Amino acid sequence: MQVIQYIEQHTKLESQRIEKALQLFSEDATIPFIARYRKEFTQQLDEVDLEQIRKAQEDYLTLEKRRESILNRLEADGVLTTDLKKQIKEAQDLTRLEDLYLPYKKKRKTKADEAKALGLEPLAKQIMVQKRTDLRDLSKSYCSSQVKTSQDALTGAGFIIAEWIAERIDLRNYLRFQLQEFSFLKARVISSKKEEENAQKYKDYFDWEERLKNLPSHRFLAISRAEQAGVIRIKLVIDEQHLLAKFESKLIKTQGETASFLKDVIKDAYKRLMYPSLSKEIFQEAKQRADATAISVFAKNLKQLLLGAPLGQKRVLALDPGFRTGCKLVCIDEQGDLMHNETIFPHPPQKQHKESIKKISTLCEAYKIEAIAIGDGTASRETEALVKRIQFKHPIEVFVVSEAGASIYSASSIAREEFPNYDITVRGAISIGRRLQDPLAELVKIDPKSIGVGQYQHDVNQIELQRSLDRVVEHCVNTVGVNLNSASKSLLQHVSGIGEKLAENIVTFRHEHGAFGKRVDLKKVPRLGAKVYQQAAGFLRVKQSENPLDDSAVHPEQYELVKKIAQEEGVEVVDLIGNDALLNSIDLERYCTTKFGLPTLEDIREEMKKPGRDIREKAKAFSFNQNIKTIADLEVGMRLPGIVNNITNFGCFVSIGIKESGLIHVSNLADEFVSDVNEYVHLHEQILVKVLEIDLPRKRIQLKKIKLNEK
Repeated sequence: MQVIQYIEQHTKLESQRIEKALQLFSEDATIPFIARYRKEFTQQLDEVDLEQIRKAQEDYLTLEKRRESILNRLEADGVLTTDLKKQIKEAQDLTRLEDLYLPYKKKRKTKADEAKALGLEPLAKQIMVQKRTDLRDLSKSYCSSQVKTSQDALTGAGFIIAEWIAERIDLRNYLRFQLQEFSFLKARVISSKKEEENAQKYKDYFDWEERLKNLPSHRFLAISRAEQAGVIRIKLVIDEQHLLAKFESKLIKTQGETASFLKDVIKDAYKRLMYPSLSKEIFQEAKQRADATAISVFAKNLKQLLLGAPLGQKRVLALDPGFRTGCKLVCIDEQGDLMHNETIFPHPPQKQHKESIKKISTLCEAYKIEAIAIGDGTASRETEALVKRIQFKHPIEVFVVSEAGASIYSASSIAREEFPNYDITVRGAISIGRRLQDPLAELVKIDPKSIGVGQYQHDVNQIELQRSLDRVVEHCVNTVGVNLNSASKSLLQHVSGIGEKLAENIVTFRHEHGAFGKRVDLKKVPRLGAKVYQQAAGFLRVKQSENPLDDSAVHPEQYELVKKIAQEEGVEVVDLIGNDALLNSIDLERYCTTKFGLPTLEDIREEMKKPGRDIREKAKAFSFNQNIKTIADLEVGMRLPGIVNNITNFGCFVSIGIKESGLIHVSNLADEFVSDVNEYVHLHEQILVKVLEIDLPRKRIQLKKIKLNEK
């Protein structure tokens, strides 16, 4: 099977479009670039389609590499027959390949190997022919100094037959199917662990049984975590009687002593050889599915977080709250640069309320502060209440900002490079303020796994998780676009085609030569050639350039096309920008070519209407219920404002201003059936909730999403 056929089979996309995508991949084109600027060439493949093609291509290469390895090994061992070679060449997945290779695979010496060495293979073959019923008499001729009795001979022959049975592909596939479709995952607590404090978090799974096929991702991963923690034992349970009867009907063609002997051998083959390996295989498949679902949820959450509403370029006073150690306070300018920092102590034990209020008020006036950002960690509620008591001389909005990952950033090499003369407390406060200004620009500096928007992120495949999260970051950065003259190295390295080293070169060049005057100046950056410029330019913005298109998503290779449209409309390019009436009146079909078709022309028109526009919403201020300080203050039936801070397949978690987040189960999100939580809430959405249940000992809160007028 050729690569295009394989990809077509696994993606259901047309071969012609796949071929075009592979051609662009071979030319080192990135997915964001292809999806945005090569729509005509690929017949409008989007980023999801392109990622599927790339993944299928990688799977194909893995399959072919393994196929070649197996063929070479079998040929070297002198066991590669024409028929076997044909079967291996035709195998379309790794499972089939490994099953074909299994009988020839070098493994530790088995009981069957030992029996063969004793000369018992001919006896095993005679038994399998099933023409003799007098097994005792038949086996006597195989007795020797090493095989003392006929029973020893039959036992050895049974080991050989069991191995043959275990290697039969039809039987292995039947067992796979039964395990996939009908097995139950059974969990039981280890009695000696039952009363341990650490075990209590897993008490729901002390005695649990559920069909594997129906087991949700989050529950599978929770059970797996409990098993890894040594609290429970798990196994796949299946109807063994039905399974063995099926095997017997396929293998036994006689009655009497031989049939009874083969029944025992079949049972041994199943229990000793087939079930252990195939149940492990099916469990791993289930783990991969659970991982994929959990990673998908994490990726969706991360995307929403990165595309969170920015405040924009405004001066911010940021507070990292604390009690004993005080509140670290910083003032940052429109570009996020530090103007001032100090520590105030408004809370116990110092209780310097008046001094702190005066200090905040004075700094807001002195540095022309337009917004205040308060971290949502320890003492956040108390700090917010303090700030809201201040009578400012001009309007200042107050925002509570997630601190997740801020401590990771403040101790990172990136933070040390940005602020070498300040300690981690100052860096953490700066990060909080910058998150309010632009979540995307700040959060790209932090390992996504540290941001806290996933479930079981440490339990899933870390390579696949990292790959997925990297794709999300790349998508978000290139969707929003990047200001070439203000972007950090951390942000630039995620721009299509650039990478870490070129991002560093761009920042160094900018530092040495000043701001970029126009996009084309990028070509002056060391090691940034024409190919990288092609891939990156459309996603970079240059403000106040002599060419207004430099501050838009219009690609430089499209500039001449826009210039031609403007000339034929009798205006300058600058006159097209923002002129909706004129842009809507243009007959785009007049300008279609093989390279730039209607999809690209429509993209250009939309971009010209609002060049460089930010697709994200604007940040909105929010306040929790000031009367709720701890979980003990809650009562069933309370209606409270909240912010969605995590989304899972079984619901979402909501911050209501206390240490514990509440859970809105999927059944309490809406009156109708909810198949996708993301269709009903999004990360950091401000919603109204009703308290349904409070479990004080376990510190769990059950909530329901309600409408403003709902009782």
